[in-house]
Amino acid sequence: MFKSKGLFSSVRCPDETCSRLNCLFSHSANIPRPNLNIRVSPNKAAEAKPPNIVPAKRPSNSFAVDSSAASKRPVASAEPPLKLQKLGPAKRPAAVPTTFHAPSGEPILRLSAAASQVPVTVRQSMIKLLFDHFKVLYSDILQANPDLASDHTLRQEKEVYDTATKTTYRNAIISTIARLKKRTLPDSPSHDSVGTEGDVQEKKDKKAAISSIKLTRALLEPYILSEEEMKTWGYFTEVPQDPGGSNPSSEGKTAKCERCTQPFQVKRKDEADSCSFHWGKPFSRQIVGEKVRVFTCCSRPVSEGGGCSVGPHVFYESSLPDLHSRHSFSMLKEAQEDDADSALPVVALDCEMIYTTGGMRVARVSVVDGSGAEVFDEIVRMDDDVEVICYNTRFSGITEELYSKAVMQLSSIRESLDSLINRSTIIIGHALDNDLKTLRIVHHRCVDTALLPAFRHPQGPPYRRALRQLVKEHLGMTIQTGGATEGHSSVEDSKATLDLVRWFIGKQRAKRAPSANV
Repeated sequence: MFKSKGLFSSVRCPDETCSRLNCLFSHSANIPRPNLNIRVSPNKAAEAKPPNIVPAKRPSNSFAVDSSAASKRPVASAEPPLKLQKLGPAKRPAAVPTTFHAPSGEPILRLSAAASQVPVTVRQSMIKLLFDHFKVLYSDILQANPDLASDHTLRQEKEVYDTATKTTYRNAIISTIARLKKRTLPDSPSHDSVGTEGDVQEKKDKKAAISSIKLTRALLEPYILSEEEMKTWGYFTEVPQDPGGSNPSSEGKTAKCERCTQPFQVKRKDEADSCSFHWGKPFSRQIVGEKVRVFTCCSRPVSEGGGCSVGPHVFYESSLPDLHSRHSFSMLKEAQEDDADSALPVVALDCEMIYTTGGMRVARVSVVDGSGAEVFDEIVRMDDDVEVICYNTRFSGITEELYSKAVMQLSSIRESLDSLINRSTIIIGHALDNDLKTLRIVHHRCVDTALLPAFRHPQGPPYRRALRQLVKEHLGMTIQTGGATEGHSSVEDSKATLDLVRWFIGKQRAKRAPSANV
């Protein structure tokens, strides 16, 4: 102990009961006790009022309400600033997709090294490996879809990064590459082998769910179009009385061009006059705050006139008398009650059309049964005296080489169809009225995917949503990607139409199913 200097020896101890042996204060009775009363002003007292103390466990209400009757306004609580609150575990940084590519086409990962748990150099080397294998996998479709390999490379790498750890990342990429090598080479962007591992698995799950639905007449009966609905949407419901087929071709006559709307003389392909036109449809879009009508094919305003493509003049007919005069309409054969009736109960049908001297005529017919199996696919040879003007390859997929293999005329095609379908068969199609018209069939048991409640155009008749859009939206598949050289496939479209109906039926079942919580 240090020796006391006696600085407080002249001050009386404030503790009257002090019994300390070495107290610093004096205990003499002659020394007056100090006055400890301290005067505090009212304002100071108000300032010295202790603050509200927030309990450790806050109530659910984040505002403290003044209990006085004069004020009921919420008062901000003494809650710590948001930046000081613990908001849970930090989210794992993810790869940021980029559109930047090396000269070789390899995608470049653009992100800070600090934002990645796996070194960026390691990830970039894995991206290169993935890209090389996606290029091999997509070798047959890469020319028409040049960005497909790079886009799927980045998405695949991100899938692995999001699920792997720093130590398992490299092995996970190598395992993914091994699975890529086992995939079947796709022949179209809608093939099951196209996509990341997640995409492929999702396709499998969707296909399994859709394939499990077996379409029957009883299941489709509620969705068959009524005669009134068929008339509203342009279906023909009656066969004309006259025999028809009296005017198969208009060669040498004057018609109005469907492409440029100008009158022209109908000529066969090798002699046809040239026409400048837009193969796309006009639609409205906002340009500098104004609504402008432009073409889907080239984005040029409709007001500019002219065209972006060149081809022969063609014409299209839609009235029942005109079509009947080219080739007569008829109904399918009657259903038989005995076992000899081999007609299918449900089919999906699609046709491809070309332009001829007899207007637009069917050039390919494809039919699949209720399970999606192909049962009929034929190229149609034009009737006698009917010559081709334009193969319309961009949409029909028909080329001069393919057409040269056609053997059966429409009358023979109809006879073949009679062995597969009859009047009791439910025919599924998209904008099915067009297919039936070009086949010259009148049928009353139709399910049209363009007219099912889930697929209808919001503006109603005569507008219909495109099959390609519906398939992409509801099935996650891409169809009709052939472009100007390959066009559409009626087999692909008929199967897609059937799957749309299965998807729709599955959704209807799910709505009617009782809740699991009940």
